Amino acid sequence: MVGQLFFGWLGNKMGRKRIYGVTLKLMVVCSLASGLSFHHNPESVMATLCFFRFWLGFGFGGDYPLSATIMSEYANKRTRGAFIAAVFAMQGLGNLAAGIAVVIISARFKNSPAYQTDPSGQADYVWRIVLMFGAIPALLTCYWRMKMPETARYTALIAKNLKQAASDMSSASTLTS
Repeated sequence: MVGQLFFGWLGNKMGRKRIYGVTLKLMVVCSLASGLSFHHNPESVMATLCFFRFWLGFGFGGDYPLSATIMSEYANKRTRGAFIAAVFAMQGLGNLAAGIAVVIISARFKNSPAYQTDPSGQADYVWRIVLMFGAIPALLTCYWRMKMPETARYTALIAKNLKQAASDMSSASTLTS
């Protein structure tokens, strides 16, 4: 909730596209860092894992309102509901894909010769790889999102740049058609 409030407010001040990029980069870094949690002893692994997972959740909190706002500002009245529903329907597909990835990675390691000699060491790799895979959707989203212009509504109403808003609206209309 704190991430939603903070990044929603910041998106209104600095631009949705810019802050959405910040939240995505935060999610990528924290997903990768979660898998690379320091492992001198179990306590340090848990401490660093909790630290990076907290900041990952903070970034996800910012992603929710910005995703909904960006989609609603790009869509016209007729398609707005479908666009927002599509954004949040992707969460279910992401959860399904994550479950499939866990099963595949677990099966791959369980069938490896190294698992037979050191099962706990191999299990350590599995959860780390699974957590780091979470960076892939955020990286893909970051790439596609950064290619889109700032929403015309933000540019016109908050940044007060009507000429740029008209230009952004014409380029965005080709993206949403």
